[in-house]
Parts: sequence; C-alpha cells; structure tokens
Amino acid sequence: MKLLLTSAGVSNESIHQSLLELLGKPVDQANALCIPNATYGHPESDPGSPWRFITGNTVEPMSSLGWKSVGVRDLTALPMGR
Repeated sequence: MKLLLTSAGVSNESIHQSLLELLGKPVDQANALCIPNATYGHPESDPGSPWRFITGNTVEPMSSLGWKSVGVRDLTALPMGR
C-alpha cells in the first residue's frame, strides 16, 4: 500500500506530480480514501469544511481529481480502545 498524506489535498503542482509518480498510473484508474478529521480542529475550518473537501467544492482539490472511486473514513466513528 502506498500513501500520500497531505494537509490540504492536492494544493500545488509539486504535490500533484508526486501523486502521479506514486500511483504509477492515471488518477482515473486509482482509488482514493479521504480522511477529513484533521479539518475539525483547524482554526480556519467550519462545519462545512469536510463536506467541501470531500465533494471537491474547494480550492484544494482531492476528490475532484477524477478518481476511479473515492471513499471516506471518519475516524470519530471508530470505537475507542480500552
């Protein structure tokens, strides 16, 4: 498994090129997983920020790059360990 972790999606050409190199195939042949939890505590975030990021309604594209599929994992929905 290969991961490209970013703080704001694919926000510049350098990150986009790194993504393409990491994938080794076109974006439309690859799957992505969006984990928007980091936006919840950001001072510039609001309740709509995760939705905008997931749906591609933001200047920092991620889900709107043309993926084969995009999943969403909300880590706050996972059970707590004891």
